[in-house]
Formats: sequence, C-alpha cells, structure tokens
Amino acid sequence: MRQIKLHTPVPVEPLGLTITPEDRIMLIGSCFTENMGLRLRDLRFEVCINPFGILYNPLSMADALDRCLDDRTIGEECLVQYEGLWHSWLHHGSFSKASKEECLEACNTAIHAAHGFLRSCNVLILTFGSAWCYELAASAGVGPGPAVVANCHKLPAANFTKRLLSVNEVVSAWKPLVERLLQSGVKVVYTVSPVRHQAYGAHGNQLGKAVLLLATEQLMSEVGGCYFPAYEIIMDELRDYRFYADDLAHPSALAEQIVWQRFQEAAMTAETIQRCEEAEKENRRKAHRPLH
Repeated sequence: MRQIKLHTPVPVEPLGLTITPEDRIMLIGSCFTENMGLRLRDLRFEVCINPFGILYNPLSMADALDRCLDDRTIGEECLVQYEGLWHSWLHHGSFSKASKEECLEACNTAIHAAHGFLRSCNVLILTFGSAWCYELAASAGVGPGPAVVANCHKLPAANFTKRLLSVNEVVSAWKPLVERLLQSGVKVVYTVSPVRHQAYGAHGNQLGKAVLLLATEQLMSEVGGCYFPAYEIIMDELRDYRFYADDLAHPSALAEQIVWQRFQEAAMTAETIQRCEEAEKENRRKAHRPLH
C-alpha cells in the first residue's frame, strides 16, 4: 500500500556551525528575529537583539550593522517630528520620543551598546523581511534624511516612493559587511522571514521574498555564511492556516516552536539542547503561581 503524505518535509541540514551558551549572538532583522532572539535570551544565551529595533529591508539592516560596527552615531538630520513625537528615519518606532534630545540619546545609546557587544560577538543571525523599500520623495519637505528609510512612522504616503530592491543592490550592501565579519571570526547565519507582507499583495510579497532568496544565495556563494530555511519550513512544510496567527500573516506560536526546534537541531549539539530544555523547565517553574 502506498503511503499517503499529508505534508512535504523540508530537510534541514546542519548549518556548519555550532551555537553554544558560551556564544555571544547578535540578531538583526524582522519581527521573526525578535521571536528567535527572545527565545535565546530566555534560555540564558547572551544576545543583542535588533539594536535599531525591528527592521525589514536589507539596506536599512546593513546601515544599522555598519553604524554599530564603527560606533557611528546619528545626528539631527536623521530625525523627523510628527504628531508630537520625534522619530529616527533609521530606527523602529520604539525609539521615538517626545523630544529631539531624548530620541537622539535613545538611538545613540543603543548604537554604543551594540558596538561594545560586537567586540566579542561571534555569531550574527540576519533575518531579511522584504526587498520592498521606501525612499523619501523629493517633494516630501521633511528634511533631507536618508535615501532609504527603515520606518515611515505613519507619515502620509505622499512623502515616500516605494520600490523593489534588486539582487545586486542587496549583495553590494552586504558583501563588504559579511567579508569583514567573517575575517574577524564571526559566524553569519542568513534567514528570510516567513512573515507575509500583505500590504504588497500576494504577488508583490513573493517578488520581495524572491529577491531576498536570490541575494542570500549569491552572498553565500561569493562570500560565505550559512542559510537556515525558516521561510521554506513555514511556506512548504507548514502550509496550512492553522500554523498562522489571526492576521494570517505571522506564524502562530506552534509554528514558531516548530521552527525553533528545527533550528536547534541544525545549530546545536545534544548537550546544548539538553541545557535549553533544563532552562525551559526552570522558566516554567518560575512562572507557576501556586493557588495557596
């Protein structure tokens, strides 16, 4: 009798690197990065998660890492005031503050801290979100700012032009950074976020992911690093809406747990996984609230 298959398994090969609790890990990228980073932190790994906040497009991610590597702070030219808050064009909205001084201090303090962390960091996990980016329109009238913004901070759409990055643009931005990191002994892991960017439409979302996948493949071929197939696990193996949250765009808690376990199998020794399980048990004990 022929066996009936109800899903298509995505084989995950060992990444070619081993992550242990002694490693210092920086994670940069989309909200999927936040999820994986917080899991590592909860399990007692030393991590630095998104020093610029959640970032989606690879050019903003590259600029963020470049500034952290060189401890290159931002100035007033990177800020904009809107609806009572000061925002950084290079940062997530979690850095927005009521005053210009507070915003600059929050942004630059995080850059300094990330620079210090990178001195002894030996693993970098990148999660590219989408190859669609937003540039300040010439007629925006909100200051010079950077060409590509990391976040639009809900300013009117007329202030921006949207475009799809090319594979060469992504590779050109990341190639010198990855070379620099690998030469200093940092292990680089690429992932593509499985989160659907529905604002670009079904086809537009796939175009953005395709650019990221091609760019990642070219970076590995020309420079190095390894790839973890989080995108493929969600899209091909777990292709069912029961594995998505209510917005039908983000993976559900169950899907995140499955991807996390596959990552452990690909990047951790049995001893490290055992230590993670012990840390999880301890976390559950601490979270338990007795009735009496």
